[in-house]
Amino acid sequence: MQNTSETGKKKSFLNYINVFRGLAILLIVAGHSMQIGAQNSLAHIIWCEIVCGGTALFIFISGFLFEHLSGKFEYKNYLSKKWINVIIPYLITAIPGLLFCFYLPSLYKNSFDGMNVLMQIPLLLSIGRVHNTPTWFIPMIILFFICSFMLLRLEKKKVLYKLLPVMFAVTIFLQRGEIEYEQMLNLSYMERYFTYLKYIFTGFIHFFSLYVFGMYCSKYKEIIDKFYNKRLILWVLTLFTAGVNIYLSKEGIYSNYTVSKVFFTMLLLGYLKHYDGYILSHNKTNKTLDFIAKYSFGIFFIHWYWIFVYNQIFNLKGVIPIDGNISLVLAFVIIFVRFLAVTTLSIFTLWGLKTLLLKINEKINTRMFLGV
Repeated sequence: MQNTSETGKKKSFLNYINVFRGLAILLIVAGHSMQIGAQNSLAHIIWCEIVCGGTALFIFISGFLFEHLSGKFEYKNYLSKKWINVIIPYLITAIPGLLFCFYLPSLYKNSFDGMNVLMQIPLLLSIGRVHNTPTWFIPMIILFFICSFMLLRLEKKKVLYKLLPVMFAVTIFLQRGEIEYEQMLNLSYMERYFTYLKYIFTGFIHFFSLYVFGMYCSKYKEIIDKFYNKRLILWVLTLFTAGVNIYLSKEGIYSNYTVSKVFFTMLLLGYLKHYDGYILSHNKTNKTLDFIAKYSFGIFFIHWYWIFVYNQIFNLKGVIPIDGNISLVLAFVIIFVRFLAVTTLSIFTLWGLKTLLLKINEKINTRMFLGV
C-alpha cells in the first residue's frame, strides 16, 4: 500500500476531515443532551445506541490529525503546543464547573463535597469527570500525548498497525462501564478518586484502537475510498453490531456502544471524502460545517454547563422518561429542542467571549483561552 504522507512538508487542509470533526462534536452533544426512557428500558438502550459513543469519533479524528501533522514531529515542541492549545483552555473553561461544584454541590453532584476546597481543585482538574462530565476526555487524551513518541517509533518500525487486530479485540471485550454519583457515596474520598482514575485509564485502553486506526487511515488515505466502495458491507456491519449490542444490553450481559461506531466512522469518512467536492461547491453548507468544526473544541469544553443550566431552568431530568405524562413523540421533541438550544447557546457564548477577547487585544490567542 502506498504511503500518502508527505513527511517534512506542510500538510494540506483536508475539508472532509474538518467536516467530520464538526459532525463528531454534534454527535457528542447529542449523546449528552438527547437521552430518553427509563434506565435499562428498550427505548433507552436503542436511543443510546444511536446517539452515544461519539467519543469514538473524536478519538479517531485525534489520531488521524496526529499522524497527518507528524511530519516535523519534535516531542518537546509537540507537548508544548498541547499545553497551550488543549490543557490551558481546559483549565480556564473549568472555572464554571468548579464554581458549580463548590456552591451547588448536591445539585451538581460533586462527589468530593465536604473535602477542603483547595484539595478538591487539583483532584477535580486531574479527573475532569465531576466538574465537567465530558472532560474526563482531557486526562485520557494526555496519556496519548505522552505516548506520542512511542506510537511514531512503532509506526516507523512497521509494528504499530500490525497490532490493530489485537487492539480492536481489546476494544470489543473491555467495556468502559459507567460511573454514577450515587455509586460513590459509600466510598472514601480516595476510593472515589481512584475509581475515577480507573475509569480514565480504562477509557484510554478501550479507545486505543480508535486512535491508532485514525493514524492508519491518515497514513494510507486511499483506504478511505475503499470505505465508500464497501459501504453496503459497512452498513450491514454497523446495523448488525448495533443490534447485537442492543440485545446484549437489554439482557444485562454486555454493553459496548463503541463497536458499531467503528463501522459508522468508516462509513461517515467514506461518504464525506466521496462527496467532498459536492460540499465544497455549496458554499453556505460548507461554511456552516466549517464554522461548527472550528468551534468544536470550545463546544466540547462548555456544552455540559449549558445542559445543566437548561435542565434547571425548565426542570428537566438528564434522561427524559417515557410514561403516562410524556409520550415517545413528546420526549423526542423535548430532547431535540434541548440539543438545539445547548448547541446554539454554546456557540453564541464562545463567539461572544472570543469577540470580547479580540476587542481587548486583537492579537490575543483566543484558542488558548476558549479552545476556539
